[in-house]
Parts: sequence; C-alpha cells; structure tokens
Amino acid sequence: MRSLNRLKWLHAFEATARHGSFTGAAQELGVTPAAVGQLVRSLEDWVGHPLLHRTRSGKERLTLVDEAKEALQDITQGLDKLETGLNKLRGRRARSVVVVTASQVLVMNWLMERLNRFSETHETIDLRLNVTEKLMDVSHGEADIGIRCGQGDWPGVNKSWLMDEEAVLVCSPQLVPAEKITCAEWLATQKLIHDDTPHPGANFPSWDDVLSAVGAPEAQESGLHINSTSAVILSALSGRGVAIVRYALVKQLIETGQLVQLHSDHRWPLTWSYYLVTPRQNALRHEVKVFHDWLVQDVNSEKA
Repeated sequence: MRSLNRLKWLHAFEATARHGSFTGAAQELGVTPAAVGQLVRSLEDWVGHPLLHRTRSGKERLTLVDEAKEALQDITQGLDKLETGLNKLRGRRARSVVVVTASQVLVMNWLMERLNRFSETHETIDLRLNVTEKLMDVSHGEADIGIRCGQGDWPGVNKSWLMDEEAVLVCSPQLVPAEKITCAEWLATQKLIHDDTPHPGANFPSWDDVLSAVGAPEAQESGLHINSTSAVILSALSGRGVAIVRYALVKQLIETGQLVQLHSDHRWPLTWSYYLVTPRQNALRHEVKVFHDWLVQDVNSEKA
C-alpha cells in the first residue's frame, strides 16, 4: 500500500538536498522552512536514521550522509517520472501551453511586448507567465523556460545567451533641462537614486564610480535608497531623481521619451548577461523550442 505522506517526505528531502538548506527548499515548495524540516524528520524517523549532517555554519548547512547520497539519484529520477506521468494525464491539449518565468521588472519593461508579438504569429501556442523574483526550478518542471540575468552559473539547466548588459544614467525629462543632459555639475546637485537590489558578481557601478567617470564633483544632495529595481525605475519616471539602471530595462522607456539618458557617451558594461534557461535532462517540447528559437531570433534581429 502506497502512502502519499511518504511522497511529500521525499519531495521535501530531495529539494533540501539540492539547496543544502530548509530555507531554500521552502522557497521552492512554497511552504515554511519549519514545515520542510518536519517532513524531512518524518522521513528520517521512517528510515530509522539521520539522512542529513546538520551544521551551524557554512554556505550549505545541510549535507547528505553517505547512505542518502546513493538513494538521492533514484529519488530524483522517480520524482521526474511522476512529473512526466502527470503531464501525460493532462493529454495533448496541455502540450500547447508554454510556462515562461521571469522577474517582474524584466516582464514589465522588456518581455511583455515580445510576448504579444509572439502570440500574434503563433495562435496555437498559449503562453503562461510565472512572474517572480526567485529563481524558479526550471530543471524540475516549475516552468518550461526561464529568462534570467546573471553570470550564467545556474546548475541543472541549459542556457542560451541572449545579450550582454550595461548600466546607464536616466531621469525624467521633466527633471532635466535640455542643455544639462551632459552637465556634470548639474548631475552632482540632483537627488541620486541608489538601487540596493543585490547584483552579485555584476560589477554594477556605484554612484562614486559614475560621478568620477563623468567628471562630476561630489554629490550635494542626499540619496534615495531603494531595494527594488522596478521601484527605482518608477522613481526615475516620477521625477524623484537620477538613477543608474540596466539598459535593457529602460531602453523602451528611453525610446518613447518617458526617460532621458544622461551622459549617453558613458556606459558601464556589466559582467551579467541575459540567458534563456531550459531543463537539462529532457529534450524540449516542440512548442517550447518554437518559443525559444523565436525569442533568440527576435533579440538578434533587434541587435542587427
């Protein structure tokens, strides 16, 4: 007799093993770390011995015991087969749906227009958006395809490079007189918007770097610190100050005149790029590959 509780235990255990923490597993599963910990402990009680080494420090505080390492591969394959079986139950009708995941700021300022163009020419493929700031587990079926910006070092996925990224200076056209767009002295008098969103390994420029590069004196105004890139862009649009932002996220706003690019001869290349990520272990479904190839071509045609 099968027990559904054991399936929940295995799901929690497999996610914990991949993330090395109950917190990472909880974010993936949409529950609390305490709930994940309880599920794993229930599995340990059932098998009769600990499955994880628990430490109080280090990047990965939970590591597998030797017996669990051998079993994990079978458990992972079993969960993948269950997911495949569930998709088969949904039938051929479901195979026309492509689930795309991306961050809110990327969807709003870069992706949505492209999704609309794709839908106009591919009426038989339905796109579903999963908008989230966390990395969806594309490798285990949380989405069919993801668009990520970073160094490209994500485990368990294939990646296709889309484009590089750079930082630029922007503000509302209501804020800056036309003759001041390249004026370093004017820039130093403005309120500077700081994007406090983490950019690990991106080489994202600080305001000190930017002011020095354009030859501006030390800023006279106190800054505005925001921990959300989308909120930084909204603040710039509303005339709250001058912002350093990723160019792809404001390109359309600059082209439509909603934002002005300051000191356009200065750009700060980042060590982050945009990638399409797809599952590594399975061949892409036809409709997923159609969307993948179309988006790569669409971006390339824009750069040409």
